[in-house]
Parts: sequence; structure tokens; C-alpha cells
Amino acid sequence: MLPWFQFTTIHIGFITIQVWGHIVALGILCATWVAAKKAKRDGLDSSIVWDFAFWVILSAMVGARLFMVVYEPSIYLAHPIELLKVWQGGFSEMGGFLGAVVALYVFFRSKKLDAWRYADCAAYALPLGFGIGRIGCFLIHDHPGTLTSFVLGVNYPNGIRHDNGLYLSIEGFFIFFLFVLLDRKHAKPKTFVFAFLLLHGVIRFFLDFSRAVDVRYFYLTPAQYVSLVMAGVGILFFLNKQKVPFFDRLER
Repeated sequence: MLPWFQFTTIHIGFITIQVWGHIVALGILCATWVAAKKAKRDGLDSSIVWDFAFWVILSAMVGARLFMVVYEPSIYLAHPIELLKVWQGGFSEMGGFLGAVVALYVFFRSKKLDAWRYADCAAYALPLGFGIGRIGCFLIHDHPGTLTSFVLGVNYPNGIRHDNGLYLSIEGFFIFFLFVLLDRKHAKPKTFVFAFLLLHGVIRFFLDFSRAVDVRYFYLTPAQYVSLVMAGVGILFFLNKQKVPFFDRLER
């Protein structure tokens, strides 16, 4: 059992630093740096990674915010202006992921690049970004789960509960560790993209059953529906000899 604490801000004189935002930014920076290093190691132009990172991050933030409508429709449909108040928090990981996919698709369709090799570099580093960024979620405890006796349960003021921020951080570091091992074995192109979809899709699907406050549609959270699609695409890729026709359009 982990003790309860909450670390949301750091005050330096008249400056207030938001812990969650800065840790997420650190995760993004580290993941981009690792993706660029892998691109260079694979004989690609690392500057391209930094170029598309800007558009991916921007699109991910927009997608993460818009997807909150699915989580809290009564608030955002009644008062759409609330979507612009990003300083109040409220970002969806899955919405961010979908936004990032759109940005990658548009970016590589507009340039004559080896889309899959660059996408593999991004997917390789993405779990590291998740691992670091989700530490911020754990520190502010914005994803309280159901009551539990699990050893990693957090002793919240209202009982020992699962903490999905902690679990998702551990998941991110675990997948990144696996990817480092795969990279040393010279994994085939596209492997990291679809391995991430499969692994994260499956893990996130089951973890969401322990979430306490998320809205549910037919017993599943919005993220679980996206997770099913992610896992399905990953399974399809590996069962069909690493060939998914729809996604291969990226190469054209």
C-alpha cells in the first residue's frame, strides 16, 4: 500500500509551476529526443522527427481536448466555450493519440518520405513519453480507481484505491523496455507501430475497469472502445504477415 500525498504545484517566489504540465512536457521532450536518436541510428533524417513532432504535439493537444466531450458531454455540449479553458485541465490520452495519428497521416501524405520507418521511430519512443508523463498523473492523483487491497493501491482519504496514473506509467516504462530489446534484435519495419497498438490497447482496456469516475457507454469507457480498435489493428497486422492494406496507403 502506498501512502497518500498530492504534489500539484511548486511555488518559487511569485511563480507557480504546475507539476503535471511540466512532467508531461518532459515526457514529450524525452520521447522526441529518443525518436530522433533512433531515426539517426536507422539512417534517417533526425530533423524530420523534430519537424513532425511539432504538428503531432499540436494535433494531439487538440484531439485530447475535443475528446473530453465524450467523457463529459453534459458540460461541454451545454457550454462549448469550456473546451477553450485548457488551464482548468481535462485532456484525454486516447483523444490525443487519435489527434497525433491524424497529424502523422497528413504530414507523411504531404511529403515523399519513408512514412513507416519514421512512424516506427515515433512508436518506439512513445511508451517512454507515456511512462514519464503519467508520473505527473500519479503525483496529482487525477485518476482514482476502485477500492482495492492490491500492494500498489494508494491510501486515498476515502480508502485504498487503484491509481491508474501509476499503473499507466509502469506500463509505459515496461513497453519501452521491451521495445529496446526488440530494437537490439533488429525488429522488422512497422513492428513498433503495431506492437504498441496491440500492447497498449490490451493493457489500457483492462486497466480501465478499475477506474472509478469515468463515464461509461454500455459498460465500457470511451478509452476502452478506442483500445479495442487499437488492439484489433495490432492483432490483424501480426496475423496477416505484417500487412494491413488500409495503413499501407501511407506509403503511396
